[in-house]
Amino acid sequence: MQEFGTTIFAEMSALAVRTGAINLGQGFPDTDGPAEVIEAAVEALRTGQNQYPPGPGIAALRQAIARHQRHWYGLDYDPDSEVMVTAGATEAITAAILALCEPGDEVLCLEPYYDSYAACIALAQAVRKPVLLHAPTEPGGRFTFDPAQLRAAITPKTKVLLLNSPHNPTGFVATREELAAIAQICVDHDLVAITDEVYEHLVFTDAAAYKNDPAVESVRSGHIPLATFPGMRERTIQISSVGKTFSFTGWKVGWVCARPELVSAVTKVKQFMTYVNAAPLQPAVAVALNLDASYYPDFAAGMQSRRDLLRTGLADAGLTVLRTEGTYFVTCDVSSLGVTDGLEFCRAMPERCGVVAIPSQVFYDHQDEARHLVRFAFCKRPEVLTEAAKRLAKLKTG
Repeated sequence: MQEFGTTIFAEMSALAVRTGAINLGQGFPDTDGPAEVIEAAVEALRTGQNQYPPGPGIAALRQAIARHQRHWYGLDYDPDSEVMVTAGATEAITAAILALCEPGDEVLCLEPYYDSYAACIALAQAVRKPVLLHAPTEPGGRFTFDPAQLRAAITPKTKVLLLNSPHNPTGFVATREELAAIAQICVDHDLVAITDEVYEHLVFTDAAAYKNDPAVESVRSGHIPLATFPGMRERTIQISSVGKTFSFTGWKVGWVCARPELVSAVTKVKQFMTYVNAAPLQPAVAVALNLDASYYPDFAAGMQSRRDLLRTGLADAGLTVLRTEGTYFVTCDVSSLGVTDGLEFCRAMPERCGVVAIPSQVFYDHQDEARHLVRFAFCKRPEVLTEAAKRLAKLKTG
């Protein structure tokens, strides 16, 4: 772990506190989620649900997760043997990689990647094999990857493909065609897929992937799980959490859905990490997952309007704003301001204009690919984003 020091998020958050800057770096909302979910947590605390819960998670939550997967994606998971509750998605990803990888095994992932992936892979003494997600080169273009490059990166040591869609930090959302190509690669090379789907309900209506799935009757978002493709249900560890969809990022309640043998493998690791977690929060997360289905499109629409508000402010400040199809994040090309190093730009920005962002290069192994890119989070109240836009205007004026 020697290559891992203080995270960029800690550095930039400290800068925000020291300078009084608006923190658009770390992806957490500045408002709480649904009141009835909070009340359910309070009720659980007051009614004695404060001791160790069952190892896989309480039955009510596992059943709610299974219903969610069936309703949104047509995926049937047995709540007793194919669903497990974890301490957030990060623990689930870490436990899955530790369970599946021996030292020297390779983990394929799209680059850039959420920073904890590298640490999870290092803990397993495995090897990360990044494949570039290409930034758009023309206005309105999408981040894309080349399936041939993904396939070419596979060696006899490749064990796992780690996929994040909707994708942090770029806002890329994989289309059905792109997912089909990934699924075929997994099947052809007998890879296990670990899918990080924490932004599953944050796909925006102008995303290329956004369309209803005719195979399922109920209303759909633009997110399509890799597990729905032929040959993938049995080889996918599907991971999500309550944090992003319901604005409770501090609760750290996530879950794994997979066939029994894969859940058992993850459990063998998880039980020696946290053993169990969040006893009084688990009933509340079950309430969240049982909310009326109208919650989800309303939530996504609210975030989409925030995205558009921040995009306008960034463009007015002279930044080139790249397309965001989902998640909490907008990526900008800062070279339009004559900037050549996004890290230096982000370190100077709190003093220069009173806003904090994250340099995208920290999410890359090949950092030269992204020295000109910076990530901003828009999961904040509209009035905060409006004020941030006013401050960002100083970038254009000097």
